[in-house]
Amino acid sequence: MSQSLKSLWPPKPPLTEANLPDQTGKVFLVTGASGGVGEQLASILYQHNAKVYLAARSEDKTAAAISSLREQHPQSKGDLVFLPLDLADLDTIAQSAERFLRLESRLDVLWLNAGVMVPPAGSKTAQGYELQLGTNNIGHFLLTKLLHPVLKKSAAAAPKNSVRVVWVSSSAIDLAPSGVIDFQNMAYDRDENAWVKYGRSKAGNVLHAVEFARRTEGEGIVSVKFMAYPAKFGAYTELFAGLHPDVTVEKSGMFIAPWGRLVNARKDLFDPELGKRYWEWTEEQVKPYV
Repeated sequence: MSQSLKSLWPPKPPLTEANLPDQTGKVFLVTGASGGVGEQLASILYQHNAKVYLAARSEDKTAAAISSLREQHPQSKGDLVFLPLDLADLDTIAQSAERFLRLESRLDVLWLNAGVMVPPAGSKTAQGYELQLGTNNIGHFLLTKLLHPVLKKSAAAAPKNSVRVVWVSSSAIDLAPSGVIDFQNMAYDRDENAWVKYGRSKAGNVLHAVEFARRTEGEGIVSVKFMAYPAKFGAYTELFAGLHPDVTVEKSGMFIAPWGRLVNARKDLFDPELGKRYWEWTEEQVKPYV
């Protein structure tokens, strides 16, 4: 049975708001946190006294989410901070990272939660990339690259295995054809089904997560990826990926399935040559914005 099918009947989540330890003093960043899974995750973290940066495009929507979360958890000693972030415009991502770095000298967990799924045909980023590729892969790659120094610094001073990057993928990786990334068609001059494009972007998240784990080996940063699911339970999976003690440096690069299980994904997504090539291709795309 494929991992995607097994994930339809996941066991009880091992980490929830009921048993998460106190997070006082921790600094977290969640992309796409103005709603859905990201907002649910921010809610759990804030409930346990963390400082959470909600990175999103809409200030109004995020402000409403922050207001709601503060009302839900009046006892929290944590904080909720809006961080403007438009992953579909590479020109602005450096500004977002710089803003965060002006405010903080540590980052405990970076959750790359935001994403676009099957937008209208022809949708593109500000730089002209197919929207799912540009947002889900290239935008998050640039943000992670810009925040890598503070993650590395934080890992050097923090308890082992506590500093992490969580790359959100999904069972849609199975929609990506054999070969995963078509390097001869990155501009989609030869069009493909929107779901195939989405599957390629989610597979790209896995390739980036695995390659990031390889490249940061020895730095103490744990890089994991997971399958998304309905908001509250998707948040439990992200919670496990970001904070459960079973996720160690030795498990860096593994896949986390609902609602918190370490598993292996498609074998071709762990091909080191493919991961290296996709990383280098993405690095070339973001070079003007670093």
